[in-house]
Amino acid sequence: MTRSIVPALVLLVVGLILLFFAYQSSQSVGDQVAEAVTGRFTDSTIWFLVLEAAAAVAGVALLLFGKPARS
Repeated sequence: MTRSIVPALVLLVVGLILLFFAYQSSQSVGDQVAEAVTGRFTDSTIWFLVLEAAAAVAGVALLLFGKPARS
């Protein structure tokens, strides 16, 4: 595995972990009540989703456009 792939894979894994936390947060009783009353999720859930998306996009961008490692 080359060095340029490792940071991309780390970002993708971090994105998946944040997606899991966002899902768990959105399923909590407090978040369900807040979403039912206000029509939107809590700030912490939104931040998990935003950071997950940023990590996933950065990971995919590195995989597609990253510089190849030197041999």
